[in-house]
Amino acid sequence: MYSRRSKSSGAEKSLSHEEQQAKINEVRRALGPLTDKLPNLCWDGSILRYLRARNWDADKATKMLKETLKWRLEYKPESIRWEDVAHEAETGKIYRANYLDKYGRTVLILRPGFQNTSSTKGQIRYLVYCMENAILNLAADQEQMVWLIDFQGWTMASITIKVTRETAHVLQDYYPERLALAILYNPPRIFESFWKVVKPFLDQKTYKKVKFVYSDDTDSQKIMTDIFDINSLESAFGGHNQVGFDFNKYGEQMKEDDKKMSAIINSAGSVLSQDPSLASILQQPEPSTSEALSQGSSDSSSSRDPESTKSVHTKNSKENKEKLNQNYDSGSAKLDVQPEPVKMRESA
Repeated sequence: MYSRRSKSSGAEKSLSHEEQQAKINEVRRALGPLTDKLPNLCWDGSILRYLRARNWDADKATKMLKETLKWRLEYKPESIRWEDVAHEAETGKIYRANYLDKYGRTVLILRPGFQNTSSTKGQIRYLVYCMENAILNLAADQEQMVWLIDFQGWTMASITIKVTRETAHVLQDYYPERLALAILYNPPRIFESFWKVVKPFLDQKTYKKVKFVYSDDTDSQKIMTDIFDINSLESAFGGHNQVGFDFNKYGEQMKEDDKKMSAIINSAGSVLSQDPSLASILQQPEPSTSEALSQGSSDSSSSRDPESTKSVHTKNSKENKEKLNQNYDSGSAKLDVQPEPVKMRESA
């Protein structure tokens, strides 16, 4: 079932650090043995992202995280390698920029006008590879990335509704709160019709992260100068960087990153397929967080003091992050500064 924009438009809750930790502990109890078996996927920072995505509803966040784990068990995104998707990357339709934004966030460049394949499955597989690679390269204090979408050469035939819908589904359901901002740069007038069809696939939180920027509009251009170092930013987006996409050089870079990913796979607590019992655990009925709390209070092995649990998992999380280059599946509680929204131009 694909995600559609939420009908409710209530304001996002604001919780204190103590309230956030209490919610995290609720989800931990509901996840049961998964938190110990998959510490790098179910640590506090990861759980926090799912709670934010579900506006601090612990039951919904638990369900969402378990669905992600089921998907990862079946899809095995961490096992995709450059040689599996290199043909999709030949035109540079998606690639990780060699610079960060001013907040230190990874930047993914998307150029839908450079589409070179017709397989939805292959295109989504390459998107997933790029998402995993972007997360791998996040700084230790970052949890989100920025998408820069270049509409050069884009036509209505460049990308199908099916691929767009599946992209929204994967991003929102399996990588919640990974996107800080999506900048749509110079979309043509004809894109308005496409956008009207696409909007229902976006939930409210994702929709608010989309900004339209036009090279001839001073106000929207301020978004670019506020977020990016103009000397690092590529010329296609109004920057001074003249270095374009080089498929061969990029491929070598990705192969090196694949080695890092392999090291993560070989570490404990990162990959679901290493433990056959996980499949059966994920198929079990999901208790509500209140039921998990009740069970936890009667089980001495699960009735640890919340502050003790917090300190133990914080310590483990720090050790895991250092071991895994301090970046894979990281999370933080710091606030993200976003520019004022810029809407798509109305048709003349």
